Amino acid sequence: MFYKKYPALFYTFKWLVISLIIGVPIGAMSYFFLVTLAIATSYREAHSQIILLLPLGGLSVAVLYKYFGQDVKSGNNLLIDNIQKSGKTIPIKMATFIYIGTIITHLFGGSAGREGTALQMAGAFADQLSKPLKLNSSDRKILLISAIAAGFGAVFGTPLAGAVFALEFYLVGKIRYNAIFPAFITAIGADYTARALGAPHSHFFSEPTLGLKPAFLIFSIISGVLFGLTAAFFSKTLHFLTDFFSKNIKNELLRPVIGGSILVVIILIWGNTKYLGLGVPEIENSFLKISDPQDFIFKILLTSLTISAGFKGGEVTPLFFIGATLGSALAAIFPLPVALLASMGFVAVFAGATNTPLACLLMGLELFGSQNGIYLAIAVIVSYLFSGHTGIYLNQIIGEPKNRNLDHHKDKSLRELL
Repeated sequence: MFYKKYPALFYTFKWLVISLIIGVPIGAMSYFFLVTLAIATSYREAHSQIILLLPLGGLSVAVLYKYFGQDVKSGNNLLIDNIQKSGKTIPIKMATFIYIGTIITHLFGGSAGREGTALQMAGAFADQLSKPLKLNSSDRKILLISAIAAGFGAVFGTPLAGAVFALEFYLVGKIRYNAIFPAFITAIGADYTARALGAPHSHFFSEPTLGLKPAFLIFSIISGVLFGLTAAFFSKTLHFLTDFFSKNIKNELLRPVIGGSILVVIILIWGNTKYLGLGVPEIENSFLKISDPQDFIFKILLTSLTISAGFKGGEVTPLFFIGATLGSALAAIFPLPVALLASMGFVAVFAGATNTPLACLLMGLELFGSQNGIYLAIAVIVSYLFSGHTGIYLNQIIGEPKNRNLDHHKDKSLRELL
């Protein structure tokens, strides 16, 4: 048999074909999602009074999931479960529901991200092909990993980070190496497609090469500690509020109404909308000037409240906001350039909250260049260590504990460690 005589060649050709079959459509879907998300955001910014309808928007999302989407409401954790162990084909409605929910959240002013939407749209679409392609259980897992790589890489314009993120995010401390080729090829194909269509991606100021300086290395370590603790704080706040809403508001239709109403009151009291939606303008500004020290705290509060109340979207772009503004604020007391600290925080808080350090380092290199990669690496690694066994994806399994004192956590999920 050909595949037995030339296994590497057969494997490469097989996954090259499959990667293109799913990568190109996922890239096109990501482009459509980004464009329509930008339209919804622009409309909200031009008609700020629409924020008053946030509770009703949340109610519509809750109704959609309560009556039609109970089997897909676990979102990214459902993807993780299907990679860790075989399950039923993910319903295609996951892609539709998360898209609708995310657009509604951003249109009416919820503080959320977009990566959760990209991952779920990609995963649900790709899984529809697992049976027609006659994939076995192992290959289906690779298919889902590749789809997640494509969704992440295309929506952020970082295919290398997307590929490694998909390999890291479901199992803390370990990587499934037999999925490396499909993950990279699919992510690159999806990103190329999205870019060819004109996908809008953010661009950030990059600090020129600084060279190795002992003082900079020390402050990078200190910054990494703060980024890791902030990541853990965000994750714990998110899970605390989610548990609070679940225990104290039994009617799940009321949760986004009450949560949305609280958000509206907070926004009206502050009289400031810069913390709503993705917050990309503030992220970009954090690289150019020192951010207000309260910015990252307010974003943690609003995002945790938005997601825990039942609105849809993701946490990653808010994590970028939190990390970049915290790093930028630290420039007021640390002898490091503001753009460097912002870039370090951008990827390091993300690393601590998702337990994906290699992906975050690659993202930093893709977005900000390699000239100051050593500082990015230090911040990411230290943040990953100091965030402990916490994270935004509760179904992640501890494959390799972060230090020997946590060996008793091995093979447990983050949910079990709450």
